[in-house]
Amino acid sequence: MPSQIPVILVAGFLGSGKTTLLNHLLTNRSGTRVGVVVNDFGSVNIDALLVAGQVDSMVSLSNGCMCCVADASELDDMLGRLAEPSARIDVIVVEASGLAEPQSVIRMVLASSHERVRYGGLVQLVDGAEFESTLDTHPELAKHLRYADLVVLNKEDRLDEEEREVVLALVEQLAPGTPVITTAHGRIDPGLLFDAKPEDTTVARQLSFEELLRHDHHLHSAYQGVTFRSPHPFDPALLMAFLDDRPAGLYRAKGFVHFAHPEHRQKFTVHAVGNYLSFERGRWRAGETRETQLVLIGTGLDEAAITERLTACLDPSGDADPAAIFRVLRHC
Repeated sequence: MPSQIPVILVAGFLGSGKTTLLNHLLTNRSGTRVGVVVNDFGSVNIDALLVAGQVDSMVSLSNGCMCCVADASELDDMLGRLAEPSARIDVIVVEASGLAEPQSVIRMVLASSHERVRYGGLVQLVDGAEFESTLDTHPELAKHLRYADLVVLNKEDRLDEEEREVVLALVEQLAPGTPVITTAHGRIDPGLLFDAKPEDTTVARQLSFEELLRHDHHLHSAYQGVTFRSPHPFDPALLMAFLDDRPAGLYRAKGFVHFAHPEHRQKFTVHAVGNYLSFERGRWRAGETRETQLVLIGTGLDEAAITERLTACLDPSGDADPAAIFRVLRHC
């Protein structure tokens, strides 16, 4: 199966700061090649003008980014064009219209006909300064928050401490357990959303586990990375139970998983974003050590508790039920 490209959705009501966040990601993407789809339903796509400097169906930029302007009916075609191997794109970011229904865009990505595309999560922006009044006027925003994998409370510089706590409490009430990052001007670490690459990278490749560790150990103080590594294989049923009941605040989990039984000794790459989960099957390279290597990213994570739970999922003796692997294969 070809390597898959994550599609990250950025949503939020009008004026919440989506384009500002997108421009921040593009400016601070290191060597990562980013494909962008700007989804706007106006006759003049101002967001695309701000992002790309011009409006065309496809724009090739000198900095290695590509920008597509699409309405909903064109989205799958645009994803396919950006996912072509010749484009060498590492991640695709879709900036949804401020009037879009996030759940509809999620369904479109999940239903994509392109095997190189996978859902990478919904980032929902909240205008901290205007959130309560906007929610009063547009109560459907409460439903949008429930679909989010990560909430970004933007414009915190316009809030005093008491106001900030009120908005955070309201977000927690509407989207309990969803990780929340607070920021101003959309300035979040791109490493929270995708794996940044060195500036001198000329060939698209998967980061090594060591590079993931180096990167995730330098995450912004508002969130953290927990690493787990073991030479012992996982029990598929126990691992799935952990993934089905993830720790509060966990946003991303990624890495390589080793299972014991001969009939499924493939190398599984796991991607978990919010409530979304997928596995990719691959092969261990000749001489490669078969071990589990995971990085978990989120807010307020209890490293000791997570390590203890994952350790309890291991199957050192290889006695796990072979049929349990089918719970994993359903997500491949």
